[in-house]
Amino acid sequence: MSHPDLTEAAAPASLSGARGAASATSSPEARRSRETSTDTAPASSAGEISSRGARTDAGRLDTLDLLEAEAIHVIREVVAEFERPVLLFSGGKDSVVVLHLAAKAFLPGRVPFPVLHVDTGHNFPEVLRFRDETVARLGITLEVARVQDYIDDGRLAERADGTRNPLQTQPLLDAIAAGRHDAVFGGARRDEDKARAKERIISLRDEFGQWDPRNQRPELWSLYNGRHTPGQHVRAFPISNWTELDVWRYIEREHIPLPPLYFAHEREVYARDGMWRAIGEFSPIRAGETLERRVVRYRTVGDMSCTGAVESDAADVASVVAEVARSTLTERGATRADDRISEAAMEDRKKDGYF
Repeated sequence: MSHPDLTEAAAPASLSGARGAASATSSPEARRSRETSTDTAPASSAGEISSRGARTDAGRLDTLDLLEAEAIHVIREVVAEFERPVLLFSGGKDSVVVLHLAAKAFLPGRVPFPVLHVDTGHNFPEVLRFRDETVARLGITLEVARVQDYIDDGRLAERADGTRNPLQTQPLLDAIAAGRHDAVFGGARRDEDKARAKERIISLRDEFGQWDPRNQRPELWSLYNGRHTPGQHVRAFPISNWTELDVWRYIEREHIPLPPLYFAHEREVYARDGMWRAIGEFSPIRAGETLERRVVRYRTVGDMSCTGAVESDAADVASVVAEVARSTLTERGATRADDRISEAAMEDRKKDGYF
C-alpha cells in the first residue's frame, strides 16, 4: 500500500485557526452550512490511509479539514510529550476514526503506540472480528483487559440488571497501571453527553484514575497542559469537538471501513425501554416481550446487554449521513440503556475512572 506524503490536511501550520473556526460553526446557520457542504477532492480507496483532504471552491480548508488538523495535532502532541500512550479501541466508529487519524498522523510509519480494549464479554461478535482484523491490517499491538477474568476470580460481581458496561472501570485502570500508560486516547465527543461536554481535550486523572470536573485546566489557543505527577495520567480526546454528523461525514470522505452493525440489516429484536434490543445469550427476552424480525442498525456498538438498535433502512454511509443529519438525539441518548440509570450516570462513572 502506498501512501502520499503528508501535506496540507495534516499540517500543524493550519492549526492556528482550527479551534476558532470550529467554534465559529456553532451557530445554526453555520451548522446548516456544514451539514450541506460538499467535499470536492477525491477520497482514498476503501481502507487506505491517505493524507489528502477536501477543499472548498475558494481553496480554503473546510470544516472536516479543520477538525482533522486539530485531531492530528492533539495526537502528535501527546506522543511527543508522553512516554507510553495507548488508544482505547473497541471497534466502534469513534475509536475507528481516532485510529485512522493516528495512522495519518504518522505516515509513512506505523502508529507508535498500542491499542487497548476492555472486553466486557458481552460484545457483539461482529465487532470483535472487526477489531482483530483492523489491528492485524495496521500491524498494531492489541492489549485486552477482560471483565470476565475479574468476575471469575471474585474481584467483580455481576450486576442485577445484567449490564457489564459499568464493570469496565477497574479492568481499565488496572490495564493502564500494568502498561504504565501515562496518556490514554479516547474517542469521546462533547456532543454525546453532558458529562463529556465538561471534558477538556487533555483531561487529568488522579492517582486513583478518577476525574474531578472541578479541576479542569484551561486550554487556550490550542495549548494543552499535560503535566502530571507519578501515578497520574491523562485522557486525550482528539475528536472532542466533533459531532456525530462530523464523524459520519469523515467516514464517508475517507472511506473508512466499519463493522456491519452500523448499517441496516434484518435481525431478531424485542422492544424494551423505547429501544430495539437484540436477542442473544446476554440479552434474553423477558415475560411479556415479543420477539420480532426488524430491519435495524446500531448507532453505537457497546455491550450487547445495554445497547439498542434503531429501525432504519440506511444500508450505506451516504444514507447514514442523511439519517444522522435528521436526528434530534445523540447516539448515546437514543440507544444506551446504561446512560439511563440516573441523570448523572455517565458523570458518576467518569468520576470513578470510566472512559
